[in-house]
Amino acid sequence: MAETVTPAVQDPPPASTRRERRGWYLYDWANSAFQTTVITVFLGPFLTTVTELAAGCELGADSCEGYVHPLGIRVAAGSYYPYLISLSVFLTVFVLPMMGAIADRSMHKKRLLAAAAFTGAGATIAMAFVTGDRYLLGGVLFLIANISFGAAVVVYNSFLPQLGGPDERDAISSRGWAIGYLGGGLLLALNLVAVTMLSEEGNPQRTLDLARWSIVSAGVWWAVFTLVPLRWLREHPAAAAAARVGGGNLLTDGFRQLGRTLREIKAYPLTLFFLLAFLVYNDGIQTVITLASQYGTEELKLEQSTLIVTILLVQFLAFGGALALGALARRIGAWKTVLLSLVLWTGVIIAAFRLPAEAPLPFMALGGAIGLVLGGSQALSRSLFSQLIPTGKEGEYYGFYEISDKGTSWLGPLAFGLVFQLTASYRVGLVSLLIFFVLGFALLAAVPIRRAILAAGNTPPKVL
Repeated sequence: MAETVTPAVQDPPPASTRRERRGWYLYDWANSAFQTTVITVFLGPFLTTVTELAAGCELGADSCEGYVHPLGIRVAAGSYYPYLISLSVFLTVFVLPMMGAIADRSMHKKRLLAAAAFTGAGATIAMAFVTGDRYLLGGVLFLIANISFGAAVVVYNSFLPQLGGPDERDAISSRGWAIGYLGGGLLLALNLVAVTMLSEEGNPQRTLDLARWSIVSAGVWWAVFTLVPLRWLREHPAAAAAARVGGGNLLTDGFRQLGRTLREIKAYPLTLFFLLAFLVYNDGIQTVITLASQYGTEELKLEQSTLIVTILLVQFLAFGGALALGALARRIGAWKTVLLSLVLWTGVIIAAFRLPAEAPLPFMALGGAIGLVLGGSQALSRSLFSQLIPTGKEGEYYGFYEISDKGTSWLGPLAFGLVFQLTASYRVGLVSLLIFFVLGFALLAAVPIRRAILAAGNTPPKVL
């Protein structure tokens, strides 16, 4: 076990300036537009409609049973987008740790952040060319954008341990997450207002065009606001990066370093145990976010306008929630605050089970509760993990962290779907998600967090 590992405590990170930290916060502001406007709201319906057109369906038809044949494979038009999501998740399992290993070996992490961010933003902007029945182009651009989004997040997160000491990171991470929710919510609100004002009843082509330009706007937002962190952030190369100046190929070195880390990671079993706990409870969180709209429409019979208002409510309240839980973490510690948030998530699931049908106000109130707990639980998990990373390997370990965040998010939906298939009840399916929060709480509570931080060679914060 980790008790036998006695690494030296790492030196404190270089002092960061307020300007540098603000630059780091603003990358969350920049890339959250992709998550909210593109992934959460517009891309799924847009790309599905384009695929249905390619399958010979009529624009605006209530239903379509057509098929497309990408690479000669027969695919139902309605299944094309979910399959793309699954493929992108599969590919990120290989890309993200590799990106992290390269970041740790590079003297120029800002260049890597720029490359990933601008590639993703460029692919999003190129959605402007996905017209008519160009579903294949849309699929390829989505894969590029989504994988680049994850790769950029790995590099972005790896800056966190360099921006502050153990007692500062919870606040830094919480502010970044809060700013991200505010930025993503603002652009989404602007796009929804534009769609509402400019759409024409009985003109589905107009609606499709507005959705496409909303997606493009997220790419522009992502690219423009990425310029600020690229200017304000400073390079803090790890010792491994400084040691390899002028020696060898960066990509080859990255592959070798990743192989060494995979062999050596067993020396940090408590870090792995934390990742397991995060995998479980975060899967529950992601499933609630993903299936909330379906639950609202299919089980509670709510109008689309109610769902849109609730999405915006979640975004803006998550701003305050992230800051509030970050402040609480300064008093009782991040570990205890995350545990408390999982208790609150359990309460959210129980309340959702009891929601009356065709009652928008209780659903919105529950969305507000989700917003308050959502940002803090995610932000503090990120900062808590930063304490468990061996020095100089921030990129690689955040690559594994992002896989736990994105790469296993099919478990919760699978459990939900199986329970629904057996019971034909969305309410019972929702209750099945309790296991993720209860088990995640138990696993996280079992992590001896101070010993885990010391085993990774780091100095524990004063309050845990």
